[in-house]
Amino acid sequence: MVSTKWANSLRGRWFFFGLSILINAFFNALTVSTNMGSGIWTASAVSLSKWTSWSLGNILFLEGVSVAFTNLLLLGRFDYFRLIRNLIFITPFSYLLAGFEVIFVHLGIAHLSLFWRCILDMIGLFGVAAAVSLYQRANLILHPTDDLPYILRFRFLHGSPVWSQWLSNVPPLAIVLLTLLFTHHWYGFGLGTIYNVITQGYLIGWSDRHVFAALHHHLDFKN
Repeated sequence: MVSTKWANSLRGRWFFFGLSILINAFFNALTVSTNMGSGIWTASAVSLSKWTSWSLGNILFLEGVSVAFTNLLLLGRFDYFRLIRNLIFITPFSYLLAGFEVIFVHLGIAHLSLFWRCILDMIGLFGVAAAVSLYQRANLILHPTDDLPYILRFRFLHGSPVWSQWLSNVPPLAIVLLTLLFTHHWYGFGLGTIYNVITQGYLIGWSDRHVFAALHHHLDFKN
């Protein structure tokens, strides 16, 4: 049992941040390897990569930079430290995710039956939501695309994890639809993506209450 005092100390928050990065990369890679649909931001990056023929890594980085600056506009001030934290998150997370994805490919996840790939995809998407809940609560360093719904949630939407998640999904969903319009193909988008769009806000809210619940939200701005 983790004590509330330790969980919310600076040491505890860094521990949960590190744990959340591993969990997030692991389960994101699992969703990618199933080919059943990943989170909407990952799907949008894959779509842009296919459409523009740019590498997926470059697209992920550029998306992160764009969203990081959008976050500053929503905050209403130029927070250099927050921007640096957003940008620092991108590179190590991407390499961890890529490493785990290679492992899953070698394990043959993509060649499992449709039933088992669906199950693993759902498990992966739940794991991603739980990880997002952890590092949103620790609030030390966030991926820009996770910082976006966090800012929306507490600055504009009265703490609602559901509405903030849905609103933050509008830009990547628009990218996926534009790619479909111009290329006539879906890329990185599947049943798992639809499930993610509909449920992630609920799953984050559930994780706030049940996954290491001793860790509380640490806000660093006022409404």
